[in-house]
Amino acid sequence: MGLGRWLAGGLGWALFGPIGGLIGFVAASLLDSPQNIGKSNTTRGDFNVSLIVLVAAVMKADGKILKSELNFVKQNFIKLFGKEQTKDALLMLKDILQKDIPVIDVCRQIRTHLDNSSKLQLYHFLYAIAQSDGFIDKTEINLLETIGIEMGLSKKDINSIKFMFIDDTDSAYKILEINKNATIDEIKKQYKKLAIKYHPDKVAYLGKDMQEAAKVKFQKLNEAYEKIKKERGFN
Repeated sequence: MGLGRWLAGGLGWALFGPIGGLIGFVAASLLDSPQNIGKSNTTRGDFNVSLIVLVAAVMKADGKILKSELNFVKQNFIKLFGKEQTKDALLMLKDILQKDIPVIDVCRQIRTHLDNSSKLQLYHFLYAIAQSDGFIDKTEINLLETIGIEMGLSKKDINSIKFMFIDDTDSAYKILEINKNATIDEIKKQYKKLAIKYHPDKVAYLGKDMQEAAKVKFQKLNEAYEKIKKERGFN
């Protein structure tokens, strides 16, 4: 079947540790191919597998796997991997969904090897999965909080992405990681700082399709900034 074929760039660190244990069934086909096994730097394959493992964990969080979640995952996998590779990705997801996922161990492996920009993009996608049925369950929020912490994201980063999906009266300020009483100059400086941090070019090494996905997160930041500008009356 060649389930490893869609792992563009091969697998490095993700083939080992708790993540490797979850995808052991593809190891044989990977080992028979000239891919970059054992490579220390993160490859596209490492990111993809990390994403699939944590997507499975989030889908299982509320005790039910909904069709809306599966459809959302499929649609976004097609954008990220292409139609043919998505078939293999979904087979891997189906297998992992049947296993016990050591979420904390998986997150700590990701924490050690994945750069912060890629972790933020991964985290954003997980929140999108949780919201795909129109409601984010408390168990899903709790799991996502744990994932963010164990991946090494700061509390501000965790809340920034969280409030891109959970709206409240102060969500725009929380997305910008700033207090509602901040001055206009402080708001402008913070926006510029986060615009650099969340820029799609930060995940360029993961490919153009992942850059496109990152634009959604970047757009949420811009929308929050525009909302504050309108509320506070500045340009």
